[in-house]
Amino acid sequence: MFGHREYFDLTDFPYRDIFDGVENVWDAIARIGGYLESIREWKIECDVPAGAWIENTDKISIGQGSIVEPGATITGPALIGRNCTIRQGAYIRGKLIAGDGCIIGHTTEVKNSLFLNGAKAAHFAYVGDSILGNGVNLGAGTKLANFKVDTGERNISISSGGKKIATGLRKMGAVLGDGVEIGCNSVTMPGTLVGRGTIVYPCTVMRGVVPAGTIVKLRQQHEITSRKT
Repeated sequence: MFGHREYFDLTDFPYRDIFDGVENVWDAIARIGGYLESIREWKIECDVPAGAWIENTDKISIGQGSIVEPGATITGPALIGRNCTIRQGAYIRGKLIAGDGCIIGHTTEVKNSLFLNGAKAAHFAYVGDSILGNGVNLGAGTKLANFKVDTGERNISISSGGKKIATGLRKMGAVLGDGVEIGCNSVTMPGTLVGRGTIVYPCTVMRGVVPAGTIVKLRQQHEITSRKT
């Protein structure tokens, strides 16, 4: 139920071997650092403007056709594919693996995460200890929370079917399957799994396991009264 094939098509993902032998999809999060340490050749194949801040350049790769805008910050290790866009104000603070055609946008912070091909976090997002599937789109202001407020639990658990499944991870954000679209200003609580093709309406807070091919709505009741002047 929680294998990576349930969430992603890895056929065209250039770094798909990170999932080799993975039992539960979230186990790949713990592999990111080790995978990056195994890289022996790092190469920046695009122009990086003087106004971008690049740290640990000996552990950064950026593929051909990618664009890094002035004002972006990239701290290695970071493995970024072809035809990606790292926009002004983006903050990549290490341990990023991004496939081809990804966007990390203005005032978006990313750490210890996987972006499969075409994944986009274009505006004001936080992505920590998470996996974004092919073509995932995060609406402006989306936060993938990765750390619980002190509840006495050291590691994150997945809530499913009334049971808790231990992940062994102290920090875990979300796993978003291929084609997931999340509306603006939404939040996923630590240890959230969202199945392929799901649409999440704006301003929604999610937790646990969300099935594939569903729509998640937040219902609000507005009270509108006359204004006294």
